[in-house]
Amino acid sequence: MPPSPSITRPYVPAGRRLREITATSLILGVLLSIVMGAANTYLGLYAGMTVSASIPAAVISMALLRVILRRGTILENNIVQTMASTGESLAAGVIFTVPALVMIGAWQQFRFWPTTLIILLGGLLGIVFMVPMRRALIVDRPDLIYPEGVACAEVLVAGERGGHGIRAILLGLGAGALFKFLVSGVHLIEETVEGAVVWGRRLFYAGSDMSVALLAVGYIVDLEIAVLITIGGAIGWLIAIPLLGGASPGAVPLDLAWALWSEQVRYIGVGAMLVGGLHSIWSVRQGISAGLTGLRGRRGAGRGGGATAATDAPSGVPPRTARDMPLPWLLGIFLATTLGTFLFYDSLIGRMELAAITTVVMVVAAFLFVAVATYIAGLVGSSNSPVSGMTICALLIAAGVLLALGIRGESAILATLGVAGVVCCATCTSGDVAQDLKTGLLVGATPARQQWTELIAAIIPAFVFAPILALLHGAYGIGTGEPGSLRAPQAALFASLAEGFFGDGALPVRMIAIGVAIGIGLLAVNRLLARRGVRFRAHLMPVAVGIYLPLSLDAPILIGGLLRALLRSRAARGAVLSVRSGEDAGSGVLFGSGLIAGEALLGIGLAIPITLAPTLLPNWRGGALASLLCFAAVVALYAWMGRSRGASGRGGGGASSPSSRKEK
Repeated sequence: MPPSPSITRPYVPAGRRLREITATSLILGVLLSIVMGAANTYLGLYAGMTVSASIPAAVISMALLRVILRRGTILENNIVQTMASTGESLAAGVIFTVPALVMIGAWQQFRFWPTTLIILLGGLLGIVFMVPMRRALIVDRPDLIYPEGVACAEVLVAGERGGHGIRAILLGLGAGALFKFLVSGVHLIEETVEGAVVWGRRLFYAGSDMSVALLAVGYIVDLEIAVLITIGGAIGWLIAIPLLGGASPGAVPLDLAWALWSEQVRYIGVGAMLVGGLHSIWSVRQGISAGLTGLRGRRGAGRGGGATAATDAPSGVPPRTARDMPLPWLLGIFLATTLGTFLFYDSLIGRMELAAITTVVMVVAAFLFVAVATYIAGLVGSSNSPVSGMTICALLIAAGVLLALGIRGESAILATLGVAGVVCCATCTSGDVAQDLKTGLLVGATPARQQWTELIAAIIPAFVFAPILALLHGAYGIGTGEPGSLRAPQAALFASLAEGFFGDGALPVRMIAIGVAIGIGLLAVNRLLARRGVRFRAHLMPVAVGIYLPLSLDAPILIGGLLRALLRSRAARGAVLSVRSGEDAGSGVLFGSGLIAGEALLGIGLAIPITLAPTLLPNWRGGALASLLCFAAVVALYAWMGRSRGASGRGGGGASSPSSRKEK
């Protein structure tokens, strides 16, 4: 169950004024948005998942402002985490779509301005579309909990009362960086320990990636989601591949297993995600309609408070905690963004009429999916929002319109992926913005100030993603399929879909149909479990993610989930539980965030010597046994950190967050 807020009224009353937007909070917010965005870029390309930056950023901000600089207010800390969260959400949007343009050959490399504009335009649209819905879907809807926003507010309030978890983050950062250096720097640890055998007519595969970042992802998402992802992997790799595969003269079993997954099995996940996206839209239709009706009823209310300002003050001027950005500013940014999108599509595609059609499709799809993503974020959190499914729906909408108009070829591919890229960035950003505005509502922030800083955090970090993508592609390869490359599973998926619709590629329709059937079946099972009151739920999207991800990614994720469940069980027996949310009181979430950031940031840093001087680093081949022993040592360290109470519960809050994984 999502946590219920223990903060029943704004922590900082509307009549009290504290420092909020300061030079320090802006600089720290921009820096953390870039760092978290870079880390999630690497993680998303590697594993197809990203993690929330809000709680780690809040803890780092509190440690720097209050412990080191001996200053800083809760509202300054809120601004920092808001900006970091926005920058992180941009990473999720770009890595799922932009690499597809390179994979299909439309681009030979990551082009700076087109990549930057996809991120920038999508991020701005996500904010502009979401902000007017703040009062209708956040303030006036207590049934929409926004679990990550509640958890982050609890952390900020706990920080005001003392305690910090910077030690856990720094230790995780160092451990993650060291492990990545042993993997990609000196090759003492293998990237993946795996193997495949042919038994009779069946092909069987087993393997595990040696990644502490994935271990941390499993811990953060918790056991239920980790198990569902593993179930999806079992469907794809332990059921589908043995049924499809078998003896093939001259074929290496391991290569055959990967070929079957790439060419057929992962499309089962596509069908399941498509069902998940459509079901999400249908299931929230009434809530979105009610929210938009409430929004229209408040249009023009207040002076200077925008469309959603309350006017409960005697003077008619809305209180500080109810002031949104004025509608004229939002309208101006929307028009500028729409015009910029049209000009960008025109330069990308080279046909003005096609650019105009693409822009209209993008705006309609972006608004629809931003509303859906905002509502779902309130129900189950942005971490569990089916962004992949919604982006596939957007891609299908764009492809359907273009096919109906008789448009084919590379122009249609560019237009389709251009729509998917901007819509995906807008959808990812809106979910995080909704959580941040919920945090602001609980701590007593000024919404307009949060929204302005979110715009800043969408603009400045957008310029660093193209260089990071180019650097990673040059060092490791993105979606090349070579050992050690970054798989970019979603981008590979969208590239295949675009080529199947408009290029020379052929879509395995039978596999997609099987995925649709599995998706419908999981929805029925989930409803049955809900009616019987079973705690474990068969959520569709994590299973679909597990099907289209390599099985080797599932093992460390499952180990992380099992580790957290074990520590929670031991903590329950020792009555060491957080008062606020009933979660385990260890510092594992913060340590895991450090592991993810450490592995990702060193992976980006190693890309420079790997690209410029590949023979500079030694090549120590440690073998499978050394790899497993090193990984086991990190698991043991994680277990020790997870039992520590230094960064959570009543001492500073951190592990009391809900699932922070973002399925995309």
